[in-house]
Amino acid sequence: MRLVYPVCLERHGDAIVVVFPDIPEALTEGATEDEALAEAKDCLVAALGGYVQAGRPIPVPSAGVGTAAVALPELVAAKVALYEAARGRRLDASALAAQLGCPEHVAGSLLDVDAASGLHEVETALDRLGGSLELARGAPSLTRADV
Repeated sequence: MRLVYPVCLERHGDAIVVVFPDIPEALTEGATEDEALAEAKDCLVAALGGYVQAGRPIPVPSAGVGTAAVALPELVAAKVALYEAARGRRLDASALAAQLGCPEHVAGSLLDVDAASGLHEVETALDRLGGSLELARGAPSLTRADV
């Protein structure tokens, strides 16, 4: 799964609205295209954080749909990859902590897209679950085989 999500930009009056075809909960706007796309990144992170909190699967980005695309920041992409790997193994934060040999609050912060974590710690946890994160041309991605 490549963690770059297509967006559609639509002018509505004085605003440019950003719609994520793959994530209906993510909707934002800006006065200019640049501002709208900057807001879109924060909106995407918040929406996917909601998916993680709700225990829902992360939507797979569709290819070739939309007028632009928004990539997740590397740390968030790593956390999403770790979440999907843990979810695929039916590990909640407590079980993940046991698997990683760390306190539950540490495992929880590794899965929390808003919590401060080091990229290295998240990648190490992902590696311990047998998953991997691949950065292609600066855009985070993971394959279904990794989760």
